[in-house]
Amino acid sequence: MSADPRFIFEGNTPFRTRMHRVARHQYAQAGTWRRFCDALGWQPDQLEQGDPDAIPPLLPVEAFQQPLFDQAPSADLIFRSSGTTGTLRSEHPVTEPELYREAIFRGMRSFYPLDDFIILAYTPGYSDNPNSSLIWMLRELTAAESSGCSGFLPLDAPIPETLLRKIEDSGKRLLLFGAAFGLIDLAERFPVQLPADALIMETGGMKTHRREISRDALHQKLADAFGLSPAQVNSEYGMTELLSQAYSDGSGWFRCPHWMQVSIRNPENPLEPLPPDEQGLIGIIDLANYHACSFLLTGDRGEMRPDGSFRVLGRFIPENLRGCNFLIDQD
Repeated sequence: MSADPRFIFEGNTPFRTRMHRVARHQYAQAGTWRRFCDALGWQPDQLEQGDPDAIPPLLPVEAFQQPLFDQAPSADLIFRSSGTTGTLRSEHPVTEPELYREAIFRGMRSFYPLDDFIILAYTPGYSDNPNSSLIWMLRELTAAESSGCSGFLPLDAPIPETLLRKIEDSGKRLLLFGAAFGLIDLAERFPVQLPADALIMETGGMKTHRREISRDALHQKLADAFGLSPAQVNSEYGMTELLSQAYSDGSGWFRCPHWMQVSIRNPENPLEPLPPDEQGLIGIIDLANYHACSFLLTGDRGEMRPDGSFRVLGRFIPENLRGCNFLIDQD
């Protein structure tokens, strides 16, 4: 039995100290990340030496398309990406669901007064994936809200006017939560004036389901349809392979909770970090992935500012990601 991983939430402990503990724990496991580190000649002891800003090697998220460990740990939950026809689906076994739940609530409360909101979720497409991490997250959030108004909206139907009036009378604010492609369908088919202090939270997911649209254009479209300002359309950045999320206040620049850290990597050599304001691959350290792999290289293109905030600029074309998947392809 491993140590209680909740030390990751100890904000008074430096991130690097917590990262060292997680790296040592995960390197001790017989799995893909350890073999990845060994192939690169890296061991946790190197964290104590050399560059104080160095981080462990970042495993491409495609590793989640195959078992992460030689002997799979027991998992109370298994999250699977939705995938598209002909593609492999990522699979994330969650050994400790309560740790994920704690990351959800602590993470959102880092940026939002969560107890002030009634949450309505609109999730077409995701309902066909019972193993969606987003659906699990929204179930937890709506179940924890005390007014009885929170929940999943019926698909292909307008938001009930009676429900909107009830929310306005409750003294709480509305948080409309959903993937971009679903929210834009709702906006086009059933526009309605939301309460003036409402927030919309879009989770991306646009390009795999519908036409391309810029984030600014998406936010303006949602704001116009629901009678809000674009500043009231916020964004969440997360994925099946992570147990933490980053949030943007509508500016397009995301911030992470203190147990999550982003860096921008050189797509020609993902071991090399890029300086602020240069575009590259988004690398993520998510300490909440304690029981899986916390050190991940995404296929997303992004850039970071000196203050640590980052923005997502789309996907890199896979054939341009030189050398990223060498270990996975060889295993």
